[in-house]
Amino acid sequence: MENLILFEKVGKVAKLTFNRPEKYNSMVEGIALPLLQHLKTCAKDNSIRAVYLTGTGKAFCAGQDLKEVTKAESEGKELDHFIANHFNPIVSAIRGLQKPVVAAVNGVAAGAGANIALACDIVVAKQSASFIQAFSAIGLIPDSGGTYTLQRLVGYQKALAIAMLGDKVGAEEAERMGMIYKYFSDSEFEEKSWAIAEKLSHMPTQGLALTKLAYQLGESNTFDQQIQVEQAYQVKAANTSDYKEGVSAFNEKRKPTFTGR
Repeated sequence: MENLILFEKVGKVAKLTFNRPEKYNSMVEGIALPLLQHLKTCAKDNSIRAVYLTGTGKAFCAGQDLKEVTKAESEGKELDHFIANHFNPIVSAIRGLQKPVVAAVNGVAAGAGANIALACDIVVAKQSASFIQAFSAIGLIPDSGGTYTLQRLVGYQKALAIAMLGDKVGAEEAERMGMIYKYFSDSEFEEKSWAIAEKLSHMPTQGLALTKLAYQLGESNTFDQQIQVEQAYQVKAANTSDYKEGVSAFNEKRKPTFTGR
């Protein structure tokens, strides 16, 4: 059977690649379940310190393969099966992973594919890439965390319009409105997007994990609650070996060598 998710460990980075280009990397069980397993591996393997998620061909991920849904419905499985067993666990695993996850959006990211990308910690895109909340065209609502992430990135009014109208948002506009971190020219995309994951993989992993957790809690905490979170997490960060290395390197005017511990 064809490997629909490619997994490669390059240095300290785990590279995960959607590999169903003839179907625009649309999601089927053969992608979803291996992706989940690979994310679990990334969580457990201390030698992996950053994750890079991308796609082959013209798409990042075009969302759920509707032919698979139709076939499943004929066998008594509802759409809920795919949300509960595929999409919700995937975005939860990305959000919960205590390592930085970079979404390198190489082409169209539509429906659940767009929202999987937006669940990642840093989202960059090829200049020719685009994001589409494709759900309204078939009478559905955004899933895979889309109703949560998108409005926090671009605001309620903009997010609701994008979701209802199904607008195609190009990479330049996505950067301008704060949906993504950056876009790169097509010719520079692979090199520059990979450089971000590579840089993160050499940084203080536990400090980055605590930063990720703190920002997630900051989405719902009051200011007073959040400064208490900052205090508690700063104490944790200060007890890591990487903090001690960072201070030593600063005082000795040298480049630090972080180990992720």
